[in-house]
Amino acid sequence: MDWNHYRFRSLWTLPAPPAAVYDVLERPEDYPRWWPQVQEVTRLDDTTGVIRIRSVLPYDMTFTAREVRRDAAAGVLETVLSGDIEGWARWTVTPQGTGSLARYDQVVSVHKPLLRRFAVPGRPVFRANHALMMRSGRRGLRRHLRAV
Repeated sequence: MDWNHYRFRSLWTLPAPPAAVYDVLERPEDYPRWWPQVQEVTRLDDTTGVIRIRSVLPYDMTFTAREVRRDAAAGVLETVLSGDIEGWARWTVTPQGTGSLARYDQVVSVHKPLLRRFAVPGRPVFRANHALMMRSGRRGLRRHLRAV
């Protein structure tokens, strides 16, 4: 088992139609407004940006995200990631009741030296840290959608 390889899936039930959710998710430069752990997003061009995140644990993760798929009709946004983490991430937004379901899938390998050093004993803590970040993002997006 590669202790530095992670697969994540988060499901967010949201109180807005899929098009409204997709419109927010396709603008990562605005994530810091509603997602507290997304500290900074710096656009490099129309499809690429550098993102710095920090959750509960006292370390930042910085990576470049490059868009590889943007399909509003299918509700899909997909990026490849490189830097402290390497792999891919995908949002898929679908209708659910009167709102939406936003599914976030991510498959990454960690390259940040500190996290690699503590890969085995830290794995449960790193997974919990990610879960807390995702929960906070869901809450922030729900608030943001209600305000828009």
